[in-house]
Amino acid sequence: MAARPSLWLIGGTQESAQLARAIVQAHLPCVVTVTTEQARSLYPSVPGLRIWVGTLTAEQMASFLKLQRVSAILDASHPFAAAVSELAIAAATTHHLPYLRYERQSWNEQEPADSEVQHFETVDALLASHVLQGERVLLTMGYRRLQQFQPWQQAATLFARILPSATALEAALAAGFTPDRLIAIRPPIVAELETALWQQWHISTVVTKASGVAGGEAVKRQVAAALGVKLVIVDRPAIAYPHQTSNLQTALTFCKQVLALDARSQ
Repeated sequence: MAARPSLWLIGGTQESAQLARAIVQAHLPCVVTVTTEQARSLYPSVPGLRIWVGTLTAEQMASFLKLQRVSAILDASHPFAAAVSELAIAAATTHHLPYLRYERQSWNEQEPADSEVQHFETVDALLASHVLQGERVLLTMGYRRLQQFQPWQQAATLFARILPSATALEAALAAGFTPDRLIAIRPPIVAELETALWQQWHISTVVTKASGVAGGEAVKRQVAAALGVKLVIVDRPAIAYPHQTSNLQTALTFCKQVLALDARSQ
C-alpha cells in the first residue's frame, strides 16, 4: 500500500509545536521542517510525525514535495521568516497545493497615550533615523540582525539579548558586542526578569520586533510603560498570504479537510 499523503507543517515556533501535537492527536500524517537540530526537541517523537532538519531552497522544493508526498502546506513559521513563507507560497502555487498561513496574533490593543512606542517598517529604516543616537539600547531582535547595528556601536551604547547558542554568541561578538553587554537566555522572559535586566543596564531604549503576545511583546510594552523606557518596534514584513488564520481549530480543520479530500482522490 502506498504511503498516505502528508501535510507539510513549516515549524520552528511554539505555535507550530502546538499545531503538531493537535495534528498527531488527529492521526494525520505530517512532516515538519525546522532549520536547526535544537528545534527538533519542540516536537513529540511519535509515529506519523516526521521531522526534516535543514534549509529548503527553491531548487530542492520539487523533490522534497514528491519524496514527502506533500498534499497541503500549513505555514506556522516565525512572523519574520518572510523568505520561508514566500518560498512556500510559490511552491503551493506551482504545484497546486492548498496553503494556509497560521499567524500568531499581533498586538491589536490600543496603545496607552502616555506610552512611548515608535514603529518602523524595517530595520534599515530604523538605522537610517537618529532614534538610537546617544541612547543605552537593548536589542532583542535575534542574533541575525546584530551585524546591521555594528556601525552604531560608537554612536550609542548597545546591549543585546541572544539565544544561548555558540552561533548566536559568535555573531554578537563579530558585530562588536563585548561580553559584558550580552545576555544569553531563552524566552519567555517574565516581566520581573525583564524589569531587573533593563534596570541593571540602565536601558533607555529597547528595540524589538512586532512578535505579538506569544513573542513577549506584551511584557516589553508593560515594562517599558512602567519604567518610562522608549520602545522601538520593527513591524512584521508585509506578505500577501493567500489564506491566513490565527485560530488553531481552523488550522486543524484545514488539515483534516485537505488530507481527506486528497485520500478520496487516490
